[in-house]
Amino acid sequence: MRATPINKELVDQAIRDFGIQDFAKATIREVKAVAAFAEKESGVEFIKMEMGIPGLPAAKVGVDAQIKALQEGIANSYPDIQGYPELKHQASRFVKAFIGVDINPTGCIPTVGSMQGTFASLMLCSQCDPKKDTVLFIDPGFPVQKMQLQVMGVKYETFDVYDYRGGKLAPKLEEYLSQGNICAILYSNPNNPSWVCLTEEELQDIGRLATQYDTVIIEDLAYFAMDFRHDLSQPFCPPYQPTVARYTDNYMLLISGSKAFSYAGERIAVTCIGDKLFNRHYDALAARYEGLPFGLVFSTRLLYALSSGTSHSAQYALAAIMKAACDGTYCFRDEVKVYGERAHRLKDIFCRHGFHIVYDHDMGKPIADGFYFTIGYKDMTSGELAHELMYYGVSAICLITTGSHQEGLRVCTSFIRDNQYDLLEERMAIFEENH
Repeated sequence: MRATPINKELVDQAIRDFGIQDFAKATIREVKAVAAFAEKESGVEFIKMEMGIPGLPAAKVGVDAQIKALQEGIANSYPDIQGYPELKHQASRFVKAFIGVDINPTGCIPTVGSMQGTFASLMLCSQCDPKKDTVLFIDPGFPVQKMQLQVMGVKYETFDVYDYRGGKLAPKLEEYLSQGNICAILYSNPNNPSWVCLTEEELQDIGRLATQYDTVIIEDLAYFAMDFRHDLSQPFCPPYQPTVARYTDNYMLLISGSKAFSYAGERIAVTCIGDKLFNRHYDALAARYEGLPFGLVFSTRLLYALSSGTSHSAQYALAAIMKAACDGTYCFRDEVKVYGERAHRLKDIFCRHGFHIVYDHDMGKPIADGFYFTIGYKDMTSGELAHELMYYGVSAICLITTGSHQEGLRVCTSFIRDNQYDLLEERMAIFEENH
């Protein structure tokens, strides 16, 4: 056995000190904390792959617009709870330009990141019908969304999409929907962390069932247009970002500024609610919120109670970003495609040293290279692999925390620096030799 880059006892003691009883279930923040501690104590650089934080500069067109808005005094003014009118207009244009769907600007509502948009959406859907008290996740997915439901006290169901692609997806969904208790279905597309992308046929099935069983679809588009196998960058020109919005009226689209525009620090996003759903009246909502329709409950009640609006200057930033993207003067996809290039190089290193890609195919085609990918190693469990890689100065989270039933890890490409490819190569060579 060759010596590992990080002393094993140092890592083990850190895990014990942080009170982590099962490393397979360690949260992103816990893994990050152990890695930071071990890096500081050992003086050995960690290759950090656990957190999905943008590793690129924020979109300059947004920064310039936000600075200008602040210099002109916008910070002293409360934002309209419905949102800055120009952002609502540009968000509607953006949906038309890159998704190919018409949404009235009224239904495009800024939120404090898609995290707040998700929280408010889940809360609202859970209140529409007393008989429908459960959210269904098409997993794997973002662990914090389930934490949100835990905070609210709302029930959820989940299944791993790994074995239910194509024609198998609709029957699996109907198993849950036929019970009559599902208020909403939530998924990300591209998927965090597997990076599989639901096809138009699968989305058509989801939309059909959403209409049949009167269920709201919450489509998390955090990694907007990042299926780099297709050129989704041309405004008002197909191919468009795939979406369920073409196949049902019961949809909410979460469009985040964090990843596509690297604007994570300002916590800005828009939740786009389909026109018919926005104006729909539910008896339970009417009794609870003075007769307001779905969309106005979302903004004037839930968002108002949660934060009294979204950062005023950040709304100016996102409006400028979306306008530039629609006008064709800012190609956001050109900037973020580096994530795909990083994933390709990282996958090659891992696979040459005995690892395998867990979610390796997408409907018979090789999985796209993107912001995330998944790795496994022989018959090691998720917890064993994550723990072991810490000895080699590599940190990642276990797939079990994302709702996956597969053994392996989620790898994020965002913080990889050019010097770390050779570093990873050296360390994985030692890992392979030791195993």
